[in-house]
Amino acid sequence: MIKCIATDMDGTLLNMDQTISKENAEAIRTARKRGVEVIVCTGRSYEGARFPLTEAGLECFLICMNGAQIRTFDGEILSSIPLDPAIVRSVHPILEKYQIYYEMYTNKGQLSTEYEHAVATVADILSKIGNFPSFKKVMEGVITRFAKGKIKFVGDYGPIFSDPSYEIYKIIAFSLNEEKLERAREELQRIGGIAISSSWHNNLEITDIRAQKGIALETFVALKGWSLKETMAIGDNYNDVSMLERAGFSVAMGNAPEDIKKICHYVTDTNDNHGFSKAVYKILEMNEQAI
Repeated sequence: MIKCIATDMDGTLLNMDQTISKENAEAIRTARKRGVEVIVCTGRSYEGARFPLTEAGLECFLICMNGAQIRTFDGEILSSIPLDPAIVRSVHPILEKYQIYYEMYTNKGQLSTEYEHAVATVADILSKIGNFPSFKKVMEGVITRFAKGKIKFVGDYGPIFSDPSYEIYKIIAFSLNEEKLERAREELQRIGGIAISSSWHNNLEITDIRAQKGIALETFVALKGWSLKETMAIGDNYNDVSMLERAGFSVAMGNAPEDIKKICHYVTDTNDNHGFSKAVYKILEMNEQAI
């Protein structure tokens, strides 16, 4: 019997237009009516994750920033694992060396440096990987991303590194140059004490080694008195691997890379074809058969 469904957000619960479809929202409500808890497990910050849920009229527990925090929908922090400040100071020169743009998720919000640089970088990436009919739509997507994520621009990260009032939970780096990203990854792996994952082929997501979706999910289900064997995990990318490997039943989205599909028990439809809802109804049917 599955008692908990853990779902990724981007590329899984969300459509390509970054919203939760009526079909997916109804699937969550149906699961809850049948006694199955749903928790969103995302690389997003709490603010960035809460927005699409609110738009869809949903309230869920949240594993944020790839496992750096577990929160209630109202924001209560159940678990928090920031990066060691010394590690952050070691990461910075490596990303600077390869001229890789990055943002930081902190206890004081999501931070970026110069606005123009941030907009140009994200617009360039979205225009190449997204499905936008015009550059105007690309720019609308960029502005929406910064607004919904409530990103603050600080100009220089230097003062943040030396300010003890800041806790840094995740660093996310972007580049269209995959060779640079791979070289940076190789150097970052020598630091130790960090988990490096990706939610797209053009980014790196850096957290504390203990801040991974699968580890946070294990913590959450234990708080509820369940086990991972009673959990279904569904995702589409590499930052989902730790929970897909641990869950009793794992589901890959139809839009997931082939190597993600290979580690899962089941492959559902794509995120634009409501693959999440189809997987939920499948697991609810399996629950009924197990009674």
